[in-house]
Amino acid sequence: MTLRTIEIAEATKPLAEYAQHADSETVVVTEKGKPIAVVLPLENADAETIALSGNPQFLALIERSRKRQTREGGFTSNQVRQRLGISNGKKSQR
Repeated sequence: MTLRTIEIAEATKPLAEYAQHADSETVVVTEKGKPIAVVLPLENADAETIALSGNPQFLALIERSRKRQTREGGFTSNQVRQRLGISNGKKSQR
């Protein structure tokens, strides 16, 4: 995949034309040399993932969680399953 940078004043093609080539190149749009937008391919992403990836409150929550995990530790997925009575992704029958 290639990376292409283009000044916004020079980005004269319709957005659809840039998007059609997103699988082979990432286009970074700049204004006076500063990146302001990007067109890149999305894999395994839905609208919610895209919206949250740029949400400052959500990103702050993730950062707080990472710091807490580092500071206090946590549980492995197997430990969580055991605590919840779940095995192999299915609830155990008691």
